[in-house]
Amino acid sequence: MHDPLLILIAAAFLLAGFVKGVIGLGLPTVSMGLLAVTMPPGQAIAIVIVPAIVTNIWQTFGGPYLRDIMRRLWPLMIGTVIGIWLNAGLLTGPYAPWGTVTLGALLVIYAVMGLSRLQFKVASRNEKWIGGIVGLVTGVVSAETGVQVIPSMPYMQAIGMEKDELVQALGVFFTVATVALAFNITASGLLTAATALPGAVAMAASFAGMFIGQAVRSRMHPEEFRRWFLIALILLGLYIASNALIRIHA
Repeated sequence: MHDPLLILIAAAFLLAGFVKGVIGLGLPTVSMGLLAVTMPPGQAIAIVIVPAIVTNIWQTFGGPYLRDIMRRLWPLMIGTVIGIWLNAGLLTGPYAPWGTVTLGALLVIYAVMGLSRLQFKVASRNEKWIGGIVGLVTGVVSAETGVQVIPSMPYMQAIGMEKDELVQALGVFFTVATVALAFNITASGLLTAATALPGAVAMAASFAGMFIGQAVRSRMHPEEFRRWFLIALILLGLYIASNALIRIHA
């Protein structure tokens, strides 16, 4: 893999890690979005997967809520794993180019929902069955794009998780989902020895970005940063989706 691409990977993961350090999420979303400008989603997720798993495991054990999270989110996690496994091959099949369009659209939807402060509420008696359905949908989306924030994150907010528990819950959920996705991309032949060097660069840049983000979090206003991050995500998503559509119809 040539040096300019390694520099791009380092820059993408430094920024993605920084975002995760400041607001607690966004590493796969930002890195997939940036890498998708220059490579297919299948190649991008092969680079993203290991840093995503490691950083999410770190986040998983960063709080005291693990038992409660497992009790409440097991249907969501099982549904997501099933959705991912049933749709193995979407990243490399004949419709793979449309995955980039979907990824761009999802980034826009995710950002618009964040900016609008759109709130959903799910009653506790309905958590289990709704969680399973949301998980299946999230699994299909993840199998196609490598991103798991839609619709899982709005669901976790809708069941009333508080800020600190939500951050830990995202770590738990994303760990399970990315491990399931790792099996898919390994079976598809995407995760190979050739991804070891870019993966190592991505890992180092991710942790550097996270440490920088955590260091400056106390000096920044997180809400202001979050707003500009979401606006940038809309622009990135529109660019990715329109570029992919132009290539498909060329």
